[in-house]
Amino acid sequence: MNAKFYFFDASALVKVYIREPGSTWVRSLLEFGGEGEQRAHTILVAEVSVAEVAAAFAVLYRTGRIRRKAWDGAFDHFMDDIHWRYQLLQVTKEDFFTAAALTRLYPLKAYDAVQLAVALRYARILAAFGLPLVFVSGDAALLTAARAEGLPTENPFDHVATEDTQTPS
Repeated sequence: MNAKFYFFDASALVKVYIREPGSTWVRSLLEFGGEGEQRAHTILVAEVSVAEVAAAFAVLYRTGRIRRKAWDGAFDHFMDDIHWRYQLLQVTKEDFFTAAALTRLYPLKAYDAVQLAVALRYARILAAFGLPLVFVSGDAALLTAARAEGLPTENPFDHVATEDTQTPS
């Protein structure tokens, strides 16, 4: 397996903690690379994802898709992981200006535009070293904008496994 840099938006991150279509594939990107127990891939995450993922868990609970215990467990696990499992990327003032410009070009929600702005900034940094960044999201509009901006993309919904849709026993 070749190590890669992936940028997860909030929709991809939620799949790590709540079983949904595409969860198995997203979780596979977080696995260790083998004997040296180093991560196979580097997962980049914008700081705004902390609030976005917490809000997504709350919505899943309030709409009855998950129970309180699952909500609490997902939230606690995510908050424990955020500093060691992912490369947490700071959002800059320039990212907000880039995000504002992106909303003029594409039908993006505010946080989605910020996610894309941060990913584009880091894609440029990595490109200087010949390293590609793959943008991972389950949001069709965001993926369309990312591709239009030149980012390689992956949609977890294109990688649905049988175990993603089975109800837990």
